[in-house]
Amino acid sequence: MTKVRNDLFDPRHGLDRGRSRLAELAWYGCKCLFFLPAFPWPSGWRCRWLRLFGAEIGQGVVIKPRVNIHLPWKLSVGDHAWIGEEVFILNFEPVRIGAHACISQRAFLCTGNHDYREVAMPYRNRPVTIGDGAWVGAQAFVGPGVTLGDEAVAAAGSVVTHSLPAAMVCAGNPCRPVKPRWKN
Repeated sequence: MTKVRNDLFDPRHGLDRGRSRLAELAWYGCKCLFFLPAFPWPSGWRCRWLRLFGAEIGQGVVIKPRVNIHLPWKLSVGDHAWIGEEVFILNFEPVRIGAHACISQRAFLCTGNHDYREVAMPYRNRPVTIGDGAWVGAQAFVGPGVTLGDEAVAAAGSVVTHSLPAAMVCAGNPCRPVKPRWKN
């Protein structure tokens, strides 16, 4: 017999959504119209919508179509950062994307997790930070509590479960430093 008790899970414990259900509903409608469709709404419109819902969005930010941002009021994006098509930002906790950073297509930034060591599987959420000039490659997964150092690269398809050092190219599952990003 299993020890896991999903019936004991309390979704209200360990998760501060940060806004009312009405605000979430309004965001969901906006997201369905301007973010999730493939229609190429201007990136500037998306940035304005995010700011309206409480996100901190820098100047010159590019947000491509089909980007799924869970809670915009827990998102900060620095100047001239790029967010590619079909990026998913599950931000139960704050996500900070630095200036000139790039989040490539279908990358998944995930702050949400569960504590599998407890039978009720309570939340074990932690923030994610992407440093200035860092690059998260296509279809990479960046998990809770991870910080990518400034100018770090997480190669395409990598699974990032631990923080990565600055200015290093990192790859794999688990993602590990491979070589310096820049030639000296």
